[in-house]
Amino acid sequence: MAAHFDRRLRKAAVTTTVAAVVVAALSASQAPDVTADSNGRQTTADNAPTADTPSQESATGNSPYYTDLPPLNSPSPAPTIGTPSSREAAEAGIPATVLDAYKKAEAAVRQAKPGCNLPWQLLAAIGKVESGQARGGRVDASGTTIGKIIGPQLDGNGFALIKDTDDGVYDGNSSYDNAVGPMQFIPSTWAWAGRDGNGDGKDDPNNVYDAALAAGHYLCRFTWDLSDRADLESAILSYNNSQDYLNTVLSWLEHYRRGSHEIPDGTGTLPVGRSDDAFRPGAGPSPSTPGATPRPGASGSSTPSPGKPDRPAKPGPSDPGTGSPTPKPPTDPESPAGTRPPTPTDTVHHLENAGATGLTAVAGDTFAQKLTARAETKAGSGVGKVRVRFTVLGDTDAAFTGGDKVAAVTTDASGTAVAPALVAGEKTGAFTVRATVIGRSVAFDYKATVTERVADALARTGATELTCVPGGEFAERVEVKATRKGAAAGKVAVTATLVKSVLDPTQADKGPFFKDADGKAVRTLTGLKTDAKGMLELPKLYADDAAGTFLLRVTTAGGAALNVPLKVAAAPDATPDPSTDPSAEPSTSPSTEPEA
Repeated sequence: MAAHFDRRLRKAAVTTTVAAVVVAALSASQAPDVTADSNGRQTTADNAPTADTPSQESATGNSPYYTDLPPLNSPSPAPTIGTPSSREAAEAGIPATVLDAYKKAEAAVRQAKPGCNLPWQLLAAIGKVESGQARGGRVDASGTTIGKIIGPQLDGNGFALIKDTDDGVYDGNSSYDNAVGPMQFIPSTWAWAGRDGNGDGKDDPNNVYDAALAAGHYLCRFTWDLSDRADLESAILSYNNSQDYLNTVLSWLEHYRRGSHEIPDGTGTLPVGRSDDAFRPGAGPSPSTPGATPRPGASGSSTPSPGKPDRPAKPGPSDPGTGSPTPKPPTDPESPAGTRPPTPTDTVHHLENAGATGLTAVAGDTFAQKLTARAETKAGSGVGKVRVRFTVLGDTDAAFTGGDKVAAVTTDASGTAVAPALVAGEKTGAFTVRATVIGRSVAFDYKATVTERVADALARTGATELTCVPGGEFAERVEVKATRKGAAAGKVAVTATLVKSVLDPTQADKGPFFKDADGKAVRTLTGLKTDAKGMLELPKLYADDAAGTFLLRVTTAGGAALNVPLKVAAAPDATPDPSTDPSAEPSTSPSTEPEA
């Protein structure tokens, strides 16, 4: 980190104001001759991280971010980077609700993906750089920002070119996308990365609990171990592919690791410096204004992009907000070649389904077939080394292994890309998985269906005869176990009906019954489900005045059925005492009693 600061300070103008030193140093690090990569992102060679396999796609959209650095302690009386100790204490403070969101996100991600070792301080560092901890903690009690935090429109004017993907639902812009919320997600990324962190049933990028959880899963979407320095850097660069961004986030990460504390919401320190200052003539340093019309340079942000790349050793060069104030126009990513040499991606004419048909799975099961796409030229030849994004769309909780809605895969030499296993959720019905060539508009849709859980067998767990007297109640409840192919069938829908007979499955109008919540007699129960072990205990049964043998029929989704006999009979008469039997003969022995 020392080298990072020294490089900036050598280039900075001499000043006695500490904050000015930082801003000047950051501005002086800007490099000339900005060019555009294949996806229309600004790049600059002297600011590029070293990479063995540079990523072809940044995960940020290359919007600006806040460049303020944490204060540094120094034993020297000379001016230092940062501010006095009073500011250091303030900078270490994180608004209460925002801090709670980071810690809860860490706990949730560590449980779901323990190998990632996500520290909450990393979320805090990114949150600081993206939005100044939700503009100093300006959130309501549920964690939703008071006024939306909206980044600049990504129209290619100094930023990436990302046309509107959400009809302006999140960012209020129906022409281009804007980064939204405390962690600055763009709508197309939120569509697959969004999570419900506060349990209100909604995925809201403006809610710090939702956004923090989404950012945590985003950073852990590969097999990265964030306790490993190389993996940590790769994850941060996948959020914003800039070396300066990486260094800034690492600075705050170390700062928060040294110590932090909770401060009241709304009292956090607001950021000042912005990476896009060179593109904002006369622009002020304040964060975006709630409700303001989004425009280039309207707010600092980093924007997770529509897709997520294959795991790179370290993403390649891409640094927004550095270089000439008038950058060259970016190459249109929809143009096959533009001004650059053609790549394998440019030669793809269409995607073909390479084998997956009849995609159907029972809720909770893994789809038997993996989605397989083949990238082909117009002549039908396979194209290797092309990155294909698979995205789960529609009202479904189906996801790829690990819970992610998106997976990016590179085609092999034959042009084939195989997605990770697709796992059905609990929501039944049809949905779509879209395969898209990253960097192109070439796509192919797969149709998939999730059916309800089923059982193929039912059995009573007890063998005791179920009996009752007229007008009484059965002492023992009916308990059943559902199985499917011999294994416990959990969460299977069950119906219980008192029927007229084995041959007549219509509901009986007399005999045993259940009671509803109001205590009224009911003879059909629906909406029942077995537990995780396939077990279900039915409610207590009662009898009316009718005597006889009756039948309870229990059925499940999938066709399993079980008939349970119920006997209602009066109690038997008591056995007479032999000593009082009137049929006993009188004694014939002579009396020995003397006469009077």
